[in-house]
Amino acid sequence: MNDFTMVKGDDGVAVITWDVQGKSMNVMSMEAWPLLDALFDDALSDDSVKGIVLTSGKDSFAGGMDLNVIAKMKESAGDDPARGLFDGTMNAHGILRKIERAGMDPKTNKGGKPIAAALPGTALGIGLEIPLACHRIFAADNPKAKIGLPEIMVGIFPGMGGTTRLVRKMGAMAASPLLLEGKLNDPKGAMRAGVVDEVVAPEDLLAKAKEWVLNAKDADIVKPWDQKGYKMPGGAPYHPAGFMTFVGASAMVNGKTKGVYPAAKALLSAVYEGAMVPFDTALKIEARWFVNVLMNPSSGAMIRSLFINKEALEKGAVRPKDVPDQKVSKVGILGAGMMGAGIALVSAQAGIEVVLLDREQAAADKGKAYTESYAAKGVQRKKVTEDKAKAMVDRITATTDYNALADCDLIIEAVFEDPRIKAEVTKAVDAVTGDDCIFATNTSTLPISDLAKASKNAENFIGIHFFSPVEKMLLVEIIKGKQTGARAVAKALDFVRQIRKTPIVVNDARFFYANRCIIPYINEGIRMVKEGIAPALIENAAKMVGMPLGPLQLVDETSIDLGAKIARATRAGMGDAYPDGEVDEVIFWMEEQGRLGRKAKAGFYDYDDAGKRTGLSEVVKAQYPQAEDQPDLIEVQHRLLFVQSLEAVRALEEGVLEDIREGDVGAILGWGFAPWSGGPLSWLDMIGSPYAAERCDQLEAAHGPRFHCPELLREMANKDQSFYGRFGGTATKAA
Repeated sequence: MNDFTMVKGDDGVAVITWDVQGKSMNVMSMEAWPLLDALFDDALSDDSVKGIVLTSGKDSFAGGMDLNVIAKMKESAGDDPARGLFDGTMNAHGILRKIERAGMDPKTNKGGKPIAAALPGTALGIGLEIPLACHRIFAADNPKAKIGLPEIMVGIFPGMGGTTRLVRKMGAMAASPLLLEGKLNDPKGAMRAGVVDEVVAPEDLLAKAKEWVLNAKDADIVKPWDQKGYKMPGGAPYHPAGFMTFVGASAMVNGKTKGVYPAAKALLSAVYEGAMVPFDTALKIEARWFVNVLMNPSSGAMIRSLFINKEALEKGAVRPKDVPDQKVSKVGILGAGMMGAGIALVSAQAGIEVVLLDREQAAADKGKAYTESYAAKGVQRKKVTEDKAKAMVDRITATTDYNALADCDLIIEAVFEDPRIKAEVTKAVDAVTGDDCIFATNTSTLPISDLAKASKNAENFIGIHFFSPVEKMLLVEIIKGKQTGARAVAKALDFVRQIRKTPIVVNDARFFYANRCIIPYINEGIRMVKEGIAPALIENAAKMVGMPLGPLQLVDETSIDLGAKIARATRAGMGDAYPDGEVDEVIFWMEEQGRLGRKAKAGFYDYDDAGKRTGLSEVVKAQYPQAEDQPDLIEVQHRLLFVQSLEAVRALEEGVLEDIREGDVGAILGWGFAPWSGGPLSWLDMIGSPYAAERCDQLEAAHGPRFHCPELLREMANKDQSFYGRFGGTATKAA
């Protein structure tokens, strides 16, 4: 293993280079720690070495710890995992503390060897924590580089000294955006923030670092917290200024996380407790809280779903293996409304030529104007150059002429949710496109197999369900009809990769996957209103369990009349099997009252003239009076989570989902299912299948058959199985 190598120069500077073979960016592994330690031991004990520079053999410095390693740390930590994790963390702290002290006398702080970090590019996570232990950080002037500690975004926090060092270097207030929000800066921004010390020209990076090492004095390499009389910038917790900082930080963290994200609370605790003790004790406190987070199943579930599985899906984990590259060169988009305009925008952004077609030229032009406005804002914010913005807009041709679609290799239809209209445009496209053209319908509810009947080649017909607004939502749901071929699936997946979204592939069924789970969530909230449960309890229970929006706010945002339209269509399709009559009573009453949600400035919430929510509606409360006895918080939360999770299980059981990874990733990215849980299937694993089945029986007895335990979950409960234990992390049907 040669992740780190060292060259001792004639000038007395030892250069340690991080260069992980076979990786585009350096990542830290458990095996690399002893190697790094040995190289520093060698350099520090060699009298010919005057100082050390740590740098990278790549354009970037490091992307952090290998997330696959972090995800498995708990299970590989031995019979006593908490002790094993703590000992391993403290061993890493010991290595970094050795670098920081650099052989200096513990009493006089003299005699140490200067150590500089030279960052050619991006430095994230452990890729910044190691440099923070060095005595000076040089960063190349690379505007594309990102420097920061984004661990909070994966459900953990910087646990290798980064939390303690950054707070002691900058103060809790200045460090909080970097630690609690995972804010990343370019090199100059990092220098302004006080994270790095110097930004230099890329070609001068190593020379400048060496120059500093050779000229540094004893005082230059002693960290402030190792100096006598050190005081934390901004004040420690019981300093008047510091006290207000920590009070505010605690309120902010609890306000944003509602207490369901353990990493943020643990980070704040590590900072607060560590600020009141000597530095080495603070590192132990940080390590204990870091282990606390690693032992919490939330961190592993978040890492698995939001990074490992998400990345696997983006790289084609479920792509048909025997189909050659299907990169899209020209896409035709039918319908220039909000959805079509958004699809045109992200396609043009990705460098794809776009034909945006609508019945009226004015409508097509308006759809193109959406990209023009977006590009103009990008230029104004200096996110994109004027030339690139113009090129993006110029890729879109707005037209009413179907002949303009003739050489498109992918068509995406985004017209009204009316089967007759969709059939008309499908036939019109078929008349002008070649036999190899793939036709995708952007529908959220209509069965793909039925819509494919209008196509001349059902094998080339597929569903691509975008979420609104397209440019912001990360998920794209790809739906296979009964006759959809492998090339159509590959085309859809390759297109989604081009536009930098995350795909899931599901089989055709009513509401596909996302909507079949989110509609019951909305409906459960509405049922509770009819039952007399306080709307505030419903909404706050949802947010306190990690849902981004309560069900009542969500239906207001998507519009009440859309809910009524879906309800009527579903009732017509299901007949006597239709289960949501009680929900319809509320929805249809709201529709009659003109309370159609935010767009009407009246729904379950009231709104001011600007469309801002002013509070839950007293009109709705009067129509559905609150019961004297209200359920407890957990009961409401379980109803809201189980009603979604059981649909995810049924989707897996019925073969709508073919891969449990897609079930979890799709739920988080598509409608925000409690990200701390890792998704609905991860959540059921977290609470355990035996308890989940038992709770289903209790909820069914109290609230009805929608909580009936699926046979798959019942079987798993009897065998004490988990979803990830049974199906693993690979594409696996529920067999």
